[in-house]
Amino acid sequence: MVNQHRGAALPRSPTKGGSSAGADILRRRRNHFLFLFLDGVGIGKGDPDINPFFSVDLSYFRRIFGGIPSSERSVIENASSSVQPSDALLGVEGLPQSGTGQTSLFTGENAARLIGMHFGPYPHSQIRPLLEEKNIFRVLKTLGADVHFANAFPKQFFEYVEGGHRKLSATTMSCMMTGIPICNDDSLRNGDGISADITAERWRSDLGYTDIEPLSPFDAGKRLKNIALKHDFTMFEYFLTDKAGHDRNKELAESVLKNLDGLLAGLTAEGIDNLTLLISSDHGNVEDLSVKTHTLNPSLTAVAGEHAEFFRGKLKSILDVTPTIINLFREKFELS
Repeated sequence: MVNQHRGAALPRSPTKGGSSAGADILRRRRNHFLFLFLDGVGIGKGDPDINPFFSVDLSYFRRIFGGIPSSERSVIENASSSVQPSDALLGVEGLPQSGTGQTSLFTGENAARLIGMHFGPYPHSQIRPLLEEKNIFRVLKTLGADVHFANAFPKQFFEYVEGGHRKLSATTMSCMMTGIPICNDDSLRNGDGISADITAERWRSDLGYTDIEPLSPFDAGKRLKNIALKHDFTMFEYFLTDKAGHDRNKELAESVLKNLDGLLAGLTAEGIDNLTLLISSDHGNVEDLSVKTHTLNPSLTAVAGEHAEFFRGKLKSILDVTPTIINLFREKFELS
């Protein structure tokens, strides 16, 4: 699937052929969990002047979760979904950062306390062993789960990594450490991957892939659901929320959130009774465009679908997310 000249240092996604029988078994098991990781999304004031969650129509988020959370109404609970604020400060002074925040989120261990500070954007060298040993991909894989990272990367990323560069996000670093295949351009072509921007528009305009057709957010959501139904556990990372927050660009923030809402529309168009969807973040940012930095707000955490009830009231901190997912797999899922 991968061009040979790219080398073999990174595990790449396998070809699509030959996987249908395994996918059918997984569909019958109903062991399907989708972790939608949003970078830099907290629960802030319900003020449309600074919080784009309240200045743009997010009708599908509202439909799935029963409303948009705010500082004034941070908990929203329904029969099949819940929204909960999750502490991202972790008892450490200063503004939360992505390196320690994501490591904490994906391991359930307090990475900021381990090194005595919030650190980012990439994992600090002292917490990389923690990330390698306890990242959610590794733990679930050890339990027998089939895990998948849905983000597709262009050839420039693989060249960057194979050139010896080490500035990688916690998600990609976790995959590399665990031997999880990394999706590439072929993954976009055969439907096994999703572009980090959801629509893949930049692949044609900026990255030179003239044969890759952009997707609408709705179609990307339908594809993401199909991907999730082939695996026990799937993660998709959306980083543009954090970028929009740092840029303090309201138009960009609203566009980014509209694309996310369109993704949710496609994902849930035919229901998600056979899928558990969890949305979580590493720290606040885009919910307050009055500042260009991260915020002290709690992270947004939301759950819907088959096992949403399992998470109710359990996600007080970002440290609770991964352990609760692991407990769900141990208690409810049939794993080979």
